[in-house]
Formats: sequence, C-alpha cells, structure tokens
Amino acid sequence: MTGPLPDVPPVYALGLPRLTAGFDQAERLDRRTHLLAHGSPPTLPGHRLAELADAIALRGRGGAGFPLARKLEAVAHHARRSGVRPAVVVNGCEGEPACRKDTVLLCRAPHLVLDGALLAADALGARTLVVGVTKDTAETSVRDALAERGLSDRRRGRSLRARLVRVPERLVSGEASALIRAAGGGPALPPGRRVRAAESGLGGAPTLFSNAETFAQLAVAARLGAHRYASTGAPHEPGTLLLTVSGAVPSPAVVEAPSGVPLPYVLQVCAADPAPGGVLVGGYHGAWLDAPTAYGTVVTREALAACGGALGAGAVLPVPAGSCPLGETLRVAHWLAAESSGQCGPCRLGLPALASALAATLSGGGQETLEAVRHAAQAVRGRGACKHPDGAARFVLSALDAFPDDLAAHALAGGCGRETAGVLPLPAPEAADAVDGTGTGAGNPTAAAGRLAVDWTLCEGHGLCAKLLPEAVRLDPDGYPVISDTALPGRLRGRAQRAVRRCPALALRLEKP
Repeated sequence: MTGPLPDVPPVYALGLPRLTAGFDQAERLDRRTHLLAHGSPPTLPGHRLAELADAIALRGRGGAGFPLARKLEAVAHHARRSGVRPAVVVNGCEGEPACRKDTVLLCRAPHLVLDGALLAADALGARTLVVGVTKDTAETSVRDALAERGLSDRRRGRSLRARLVRVPERLVSGEASALIRAAGGGPALPPGRRVRAAESGLGGAPTLFSNAETFAQLAVAARLGAHRYASTGAPHEPGTLLLTVSGAVPSPAVVEAPSGVPLPYVLQVCAADPAPGGVLVGGYHGAWLDAPTAYGTVVTREALAACGGALGAGAVLPVPAGSCPLGETLRVAHWLAAESSGQCGPCRLGLPALASALAATLSGGGQETLEAVRHAAQAVRGRGACKHPDGAARFVLSALDAFPDDLAAHALAGGCGRETAGVLPLPAPEAADAVDGTGTGAGNPTAAAGRLAVDWTLCEGHGLCAKLLPEAVRLDPDGYPVISDTALPGRLRGRAQRAVRRCPALALRLEKP
C-alpha cells in the first residue's frame, strides 16, 4: 500500500481472541456489550496487581518494553514516600504513522483499556486518570466510554477524576514527558530534561504511564489469572500481542496473535509478498531485517532482538523485492528529522545531518559519506532530551546492516537499479489542490498562500521555522524569527503549513490572505 493508514483498519485474530474478543459482534463495544464479551473485572490490591504483572512478564507495549510490575512498584513506593496520591496516564497518542493498534483498541474496545487503567488506579489509590489521544475517532470513542461509566473531571465528590487530553498528531506527542506535560496544561513536548514519571509526573505526583495495549492486557490478565493467561503464547513472554501490518500488503491490518507466532505466518495472513525485499519490525524506531532473517524468526521480544530486530511498537512492514529498502529508509529518515521538537541539538541538528549523510551515501558518496552516517548516528545516541534521536539512529543503522549489498551498490555506483515505491506509510502532505475561501486553487503557484504570523507570548526562539521555510523566515541576532508581513506565494503553502505544524511552542500560524 501507499499513503497514510486508516484510523481503524481491519482486525484479524490468530487463534482465540482476547483483546479483540467481541469484535465480531459489534464495531464498537459499548459498556453493556463489553461486559457481555469480557465479564466484570476483579479488584486487586496493589501488591497483588504487581505480582500478577510480574507473573505474566507483562511489559509496556508502546515501544520501550519496560516491565509493568516495576512501574507499579516504583509509583507505589514514591507515593508512600512523598505522601502524594499518584496519577495514571494512558498513552493512546500513537503518533507513529505505521501504528494503529492502540487506536483500534480505543475506538473498538475502549472499556477494556479503561478496565486496566482503573484496576491500576484503584490499586495505587490514584486520584487522577488521564487518557491522551491524537485522533478524532479515538477522542469520540473515549469520551463516550467515560460518559458511559459516569467518569468525569468535574465531579469533585468522586475519589477518582478522569479526563481526556487531545494532543497534536506528532511522533513526540506520545513521549511520556510530553504527554504528561500536555496533560498539565503545557505544550505536548518533552521538557528538555529526562524525568521519571514514577517519581514526579502529572502535577508533580508519582505517575503510572503506559500505552493503551498494556492496560488492556492487564485487564485481560486480571480476569483470567496468571495461569490461564499463560496458556497461550511463548513460555517466557506469554499471552497475545497486537501487530499493525502494513507496507507491501494489499491493505493494512491489525493482527492479534499469540506471542511466539512465526513472523512469516503473520505476513501470510495479511497476503504479503512471500519474497519481500526486507521487513521493518518495531516501526520507525525499530529495525530492519533482511528477508531470510525475517522468514526464520518468531514474534517475541527476545527472538526479534536476537536477530537484530525489535518488537518496539508492534509494527511489521514488509517492502517488495522491487523497491529499494534503503530508499524507503531515506524517506522515513527525512520525516523523522522533521518530527524533531527542536529543543536539543542531537534532535534539532543531528537528525537532519543523519538524513543528509544517508542521502549523500545513497547518491554515490562512497566510504566518506558512509562514515558520516555512522558518525551522525553515534553523535545523537543517548544525548537527546527524549528517546527520539536514539530510535531514529537505530532505524537508520539497522538498514545499513541489513542490506550490505544494496548499500555497496549505492555508495560506490550511485544506485541499486531499483526505484523507491514509497510503501512505508507517512502522513499525507497538505492537499495541493485544496480550494481556499476565495475560490482560488491552493495548488496554484501564483495564488497567495497567506501570511505567517507569530504569537510573541508563546514564541521561545527555537528557530525551527527558519530552517523549514528559509525563503520567508530569518532569525534576528537573538535567534527569534523575523517574518515579512507580505503574503507568501502559493508554491510555499505546503511548507508554510508544515512550519506551523512543527512549531514546538505552537506560536506560528498561517493567516488567510
């Protein structure tokens, strides 16, 4: 496929469904249908819930894979130590274009996610529950689910107050500190320093933070118990998992499968090419596998890591043999660079340098540019304000390791002889043929695109707008933007809208001409 993924793609279950139970009965499980499909959840004290999470080896399913039991214990410890009641934050942002599993859960089984979050909130004695989303569909479904349960942020007589937070659809919006910051009324950006949510998260309170699938898995495990939960899946990583499969498949899908399922079986179910040119696992912060390696592994965190891959956010993306995987990598590398929040040098400067070095290598730059790629990746790893630079570097370096023959052909001869099909999903560009309020085609390069304006109460002088739109923005000696009050030409509309979207402080806007 090409183009962005739908919010809620088709869902397949390999074996008996757990997270997706009831999906054959209803498009969205309301409170009543949810209880018919899953039954009522039990109530577990904090130590029992942590023991359950530890017994089933439940790790976060958002990418980092941190053990949930350790998170629960850390939040409980810091809550006792500080005397502050903790908070629970559900991350349903899923700003990565190749992932839809959390969105599917929030849109089709929101009460299962809320069950897990409320189990944790009750066990920890939390007084605040926040669900973060980026999409209209998820926002509507979660709001309806909170209303169906009578949960609100306004009913002060309740021991628990619940609310939904909508953040911009960007990769960094789902980073833990960024979402917690947005839930506290700030911008959806990392704060520029590493913060442990379990120690000081939402409003300074110890905060349990995990993604939607993790809470849904906790709700299923609480109902089944550790023994029944472990009756399916790999012995050391029991249960099922959700995978978003896209790329070179007829249509994207979300698949619930037992852990340990052979990766080629997942690809076969989604009608992928049986001889792909490579498979990206874990998403755009994940890693590439060549075809023989991908078709010889199973889907567990341990097995994928052993062969150089990563479970990550659960995305699986085969590319066709006729498309250049390094060209696909370069497309995504440029997007990852543009997703920078512009707050630290490794991200703001290092990721564009990494993408540029990769482009030079693929154009026949030779050994010198290849070394520049590795140097740029090394320069950003472990030095960012969040994990975005680390993930982007891992993604690019894995392509160099997985496709050495293609890399040699590009570096020495300027190409491998294959086109880049563009099958890895990225956000849709602004429509070039949209019609503005004057009836003039926005794609017309002679039509005015509007005027850039800055809200000086918000601008922090990051300077990202000048890098994205140097034709219209320059920086003064203090690093703040200087913008002409003349209208922009139509040819700059898309890039101006991109600059507005990427402004870390949300201070830039595009006014109609």
